Amino acid sequence: MKLELISFKLCPFVQRAVIILKKQNIDYDVTFINIMDPPDWFREISPTGQVPLLKADGEVIFESSVISEFANDIGEVDLQPSDPIQKAKNRAWTSFASGLFDDLFHIVTGDEEKFTQAKQGLFKKLELLEAAKTPGNFFNGDAFNLIDAAFAPLFIRLGWINAFTDNALSIEKFEKLSHWANNLLADQAVQDSIDEVLEDMYLGNIESRGAHLSTLLIEE
Repeated sequence: MKLELISFKLCPFVQRAVIILKKQNIDYDVTFINIMDPPDWFREISPTGQVPLLKADGEVIFESSVISEFANDIGEVDLQPSDPIQKAKNRAWTSFASGLFDDLFHIVTGDEEKFTQAKQGLFKKLELLEAAKTPGNFFNGDAFNLIDAAFAPLFIRLGWINAFTDNALSIEKFEKLSHWANNLLADQAVQDSIDEVLEDMYLGNIESRGAHLSTLLIEE
């Protein structure tokens, strides 16, 4: 099966799909686009105008969670819990993650008031996630599942922001989330999903926004 992933390097939702493709050792090609000025051919095939988008033997599959599940379906190992209730809960928490990425966007782009509101919203959601997190290295225990790929891009970006600043978004008080994040960041597929220029691009994005977060950056 010929797979082509349409991507934008800074997009965390693309990274979700990449992690699962790498976990499953699935070969695929990547086509990068500028999502702010997408080519006409992309507009014609994307129902949402967003990435990621996967072409599988020419057929279009969109939405990161759907692409991840598709990659899991054609992979050699099932990265979903066998228990249907836990699987459903994982899907629900994966959907919940979208709100955290919304907060993170406003943290990066907002003025001081918006930054404060978004940070408060993010940490309230993280409190709920901490309460729901089971013991173990990953969300469901010691097995890496699709939900782990869904949250890995968030923890990566929180780590970068904390490194760029004086731990402006530290999650150390969340013991289970911190342990989970450390294990995700040590996972080979997660590491391989990070383009070598991505961290610098993310810093450049923060600097170019000129928002409140940019005033918290540590001068090198």
